[in-house]
Amino acid sequence: MKKLLPPLLLWAAVIALLVSGRMVWVSAGISDDKAGLRDVDLVGSLWSLELSSVMLLVLCGSIAGMALRGWARRAVGVIVALAGAGVAWRPLTLLLYGANAQRVRDLLRNAGSSAEGSAQDSVSIPAWAEVTDVAVNSLGPVLAVAGGALAVVGGVLSFMGATSRAAAANKYETGAVRAARLEQDLADSPDSGRVMWDALDADIDPTDRR
Repeated sequence: MKKLLPPLLLWAAVIALLVSGRMVWVSAGISDDKAGLRDVDLVGSLWSLELSSVMLLVLCGSIAGMALRGWARRAVGVIVALAGAGVAWRPLTLLLYGANAQRVRDLLRNAGSSAEGSAQDSVSIPAWAEVTDVAVNSLGPVLAVAGGALAVVGGVLSFMGATSRAAAANKYETGAVRAARLEQDLADSPDSGRVMWDALDADIDPTDRR
């Protein structure tokens, strides 16, 4: 179970970021001389454009963490943890300081030409439109912060797991090498005082080898 904990946390982070990106983070009132007044909702994937990229990175990191070992897994853990911390920054600032009307206006003006194209046409506004008021819907940003935190914890645990396994492997390898060297010393110099003490220290009776 301990081995599965890091990827489980990372998968939970992916789900949290995915759901959060589809939720409404900010609701804005728009004043348009031609279309009149209307309300527009900004989803998380529009307010925080990095959500999708980080979600894919965390997903790939969870898969790579199970397949890789040693320094490669440690590197993946560091990258995922940093990505989790980074993706939590924008929703956290939104929760703490609220939505900036100018940013809302800029996002809505560019929404029609964004990477999602027609999917955002319904929330795009013309250049002459003005933002009259904004309101933050907390649940989406909170879920994004939770997803980022899960990614950080999963990345750190992945790093620590790789480090502890590497240390255990090195310890085993060192013990095996020491035992092999001691066997060779007993064969070459069974009467050596140093060899006899080394054998006794390793719980080996040197008289059995004579």
